[in-house]
Amino acid sequence: MISGHWLWIGVCCGMLFLAVGAAAGQAAADGWQAGVARAKITPEEPLWLAGYAARDREAEGALHDLWVKALALRDASGHTAVLVTTDIIGYPKDMSDRIRDAIGREHGLARAQIVLSGSHTHSGPVLDNSLPDIYPTNAAQQEAITRYTRQLEGIVAATVGAALANLAPAEIFTGSAVARFAVNRRNNREAEILQLHALEGPQDHAVPVLKVQRPNGGIAAIVFGYACHATTLDGYQWCGDYPGYAQIELEAAHPGAAAMFFAGCGGDQNPLPRRSVALAEQYGRTLAAAVSCALESPMRALAPELHTAYHEVELAFETPPAREELTEIIGKSEGYVRRWAERMRGILDAGESLPATYPYPVQAWRLGEQTVIVMGGEVVVDYAVKLKQLLGRDTIIMGYANDVMAYIPSRRVRLEGGYEGATAMHAYGQPAPWTDDVEDRVMGALRLVCAQVGRPFTTGDDDSVK
Repeated sequence: MISGHWLWIGVCCGMLFLAVGAAAGQAAADGWQAGVARAKITPEEPLWLAGYAARDREAEGALHDLWVKALALRDASGHTAVLVTTDIIGYPKDMSDRIRDAIGREHGLARAQIVLSGSHTHSGPVLDNSLPDIYPTNAAQQEAITRYTRQLEGIVAATVGAALANLAPAEIFTGSAVARFAVNRRNNREAEILQLHALEGPQDHAVPVLKVQRPNGGIAAIVFGYACHATTLDGYQWCGDYPGYAQIELEAAHPGAAAMFFAGCGGDQNPLPRRSVALAEQYGRTLAAAVSCALESPMRALAPELHTAYHEVELAFETPPAREELTEIIGKSEGYVRRWAERMRGILDAGESLPATYPYPVQAWRLGEQTVIVMGGEVVVDYAVKLKQLLGRDTIIMGYANDVMAYIPSRRVRLEGGYEGATAMHAYGQPAPWTDDVEDRVMGALRLVCAQVGRPFTTGDDDSVK
């Protein structure tokens, strides 16, 4: 079960539902409207922690609570969108679809107008149908996971409703800063990190920030991101990892504000060194200090104009292994790889075919002159580098949103292989690695949604865009 503290949302929704209907019928003619809501989602019953295959039991208490937070935005023409940030490893497709469908039914929002973002903390709860083969859970533990997942779906939808009910005049500002604890894990060995004098490989150390401010000067929300795994910790206590500590730090410095973290293109980036609470706290303070730097520096005001676009593109899998190959893998493997092969063989034995493609979600928002790109999956940093070349260095890029189905490698990473390029597909329960044109397909879809919000790619040497 989830803490009963979230139930206040239902009360707020009931009291303010009529206000939502009234606000929907009129635009904030002279500016933005924004609404913020939050709910505690720390599990109360024993539950498995998400992200690592090496864990062997449920959580044992909490370092701090986990939260879902929603920011609703409405522009001067009445166009509305909502951003949800969550202390979870990420939203699996079926869960995300149910939540977005519920929001659509209740509030008339299309998928282009909804972003469901997970921080990718590896100290949050396991969710149903997420990384299905890596956890050696029994039937009772799986029932608890399913029960929690369904409860969380209702809480997220209710939090969105409360944010929409709280819409009030606001201004929105954008800025950025820098934090440098993310390290490209494909190019730098963790065991040698303290001896290295120069780090190798691409990274994105930008800290993009959106400030939502009320007319009286009070801050309603601070939205910020960073391109790095939330994997400082690998213990057995609930925790938002460094993003959780950063949000706590910012909310202490700005009472009444909701600090909302989103994960960037950090699929191949780790916080290094790691493996201690002290380091998670340090990185949280470092990130919060960068956000504070952006808030205290001149920020650009965004005109009250909102455009949204969404598209799903089919990413292709390589030819999956035949039944005989799966049987061979089962015989020589153990752990999640063996469970993956057994499940794949079971699908074939049931007379079904393994999927050939996957519907991958991309999204673009434009807030005034600020471009926001939203991508599903564990996106590697190459995409951030390329998109900022095409759209400008101030572009905000979110990964781990709407659906986290696998790693999304660039062409370079796919050809190099390794965990992010190929073998992690076992952990995610997919039938095979992506085909080598994965970057072409993703960038083509992003080109489409960016054009739809009035932000076409610049011409240049982007040979991935066809």
